[in-house]
Amino acid sequence: MGAALRGWRLPAPGARRRGCRPRHGGPGAGRRVLLSQLFQPLNLQAGGEAAWDGRAGEPTCRSQRLMLQGGLIHPAGPGCYCYLPPTVRAMEKLVRVMDEEMRAVGGQKLNMPSLCSAELWRASGRWDRMGPELFRLADRHGKGYCLGPTHEEAVTELVAAQSGLSYKQLPLRLYQVTRKFRDEPKPRFGLLRSREFYMKDMYTFDASEEAARQTYDLVCNAYRSLFHRLGLPFVKVRAATGSIGGTTSHEFQLPADIGEDRLVVCPGGHFAANVETLDGEQTSCPVCGEKLTQTRGIEVGHTFYLGTKYSSVFNAVFCSPENKPQLAEMGCYGLGVTRILAASIEVLSTEDSIRWPSLIAPYQLCFIPPKRGSKEEEEGAALLEQVYDDLAEALPHLAGDLVLDDRTQLTIGKRLKDANKLGYPYVVIAGKRVCEDPPVFEVWDQNAGKVLFLTKEGVIELLSKVQVP
Repeated sequence: MGAALRGWRLPAPGARRRGCRPRHGGPGAGRRVLLSQLFQPLNLQAGGEAAWDGRAGEPTCRSQRLMLQGGLIHPAGPGCYCYLPPTVRAMEKLVRVMDEEMRAVGGQKLNMPSLCSAELWRASGRWDRMGPELFRLADRHGKGYCLGPTHEEAVTELVAAQSGLSYKQLPLRLYQVTRKFRDEPKPRFGLLRSREFYMKDMYTFDASEEAARQTYDLVCNAYRSLFHRLGLPFVKVRAATGSIGGTTSHEFQLPADIGEDRLVVCPGGHFAANVETLDGEQTSCPVCGEKLTQTRGIEVGHTFYLGTKYSSVFNAVFCSPENKPQLAEMGCYGLGVTRILAASIEVLSTEDSIRWPSLIAPYQLCFIPPKRGSKEEEEGAALLEQVYDDLAEALPHLAGDLVLDDRTQLTIGKRLKDANKLGYPYVVIAGKRVCEDPPVFEVWDQNAGKVLFLTKEGVIELLSKVQVP
């Protein structure tokens, strides 16, 4: 058994290992996920900074450092990163949660080109107004484009092209999750301020201002629901409309010392604003008179009521009940997908250990078998395999969320320390009590900060409460 445990090798093609069950169809079905085979280059030693992507003296932050050390991102150039497999898993989970919230408010998902026509942007006036932050290019025929940082022009032109749009088809709530581009003068802080990033952007079309403002409140509440589900301590603040425009705007901010936005907040929760919206030196709440507290925040969401700013430019009209063309009232709503990932790590983690929102952790559970050559090795390894397989069968929604740390040349303590740094919400260890009758496993609930000693049935019962999107 010692030789078999040494590498926890995968079965030969076509072979079936005892206890292995397919989780997905196709080649490789039924394999356990082994930590040694994940493409996640780790550099977890204290102070280790894998593939450091900054210049000497350049400011860094906790999330950037932890994501580099944990093999979550790899720098590809200034402000551009490769998202490694665990990060993609977390991002896909986050997008599924966003999809649920957007569908709940009637959102329909589409996908628009990253190459946006310069002609459309000139029509809205933003081609010149955006300045050097816009990535601009021309094709071989000399036609101008930009790499879209947002898609107000494109989506409004799309809706305007539908000549038979009726008021009965409104409200229309269209959204996408795509790469966006911004030529940041000084990209920094990893995924918090990069040149290429993922964003969820929704664009809404309503028949009246009243209906559009109801949509605005509805989407803001969906954002609240999202951040509550993620367990993130957000604050919604009054914000400037900036280059996007409109008459009403709010930001969803995660308070953090390294945040680039300065905020004022009423302790009683009656008022919150980005300081750029204040007239002069406002120090007290306009509602209750309490002294405002100052903090810094990371912007993770932004909402805008646009009115007819874009629909008037592109003639996005619908047919009213009186059979007359009428301009649609618009709103736009953004969530920074990759920024939420990094900001979550920034605000939830310790200095040397990642903590994810449990809902979107890349993997929910790490199994740690006994060290090679230990007295628990033979029996403990087989029992832990059985827990892995039984849990995957009993809770199929978690089958893809389990990792087995097969680096059995390392002590349990070293692997537990690594698991803690990587932020698995749960760790199950085949320790000294695994040889008892019945076998007892050591279970670390990382987010609750407690250790439990459970039988196999207890482990399955505990994990049955875990939700994954």
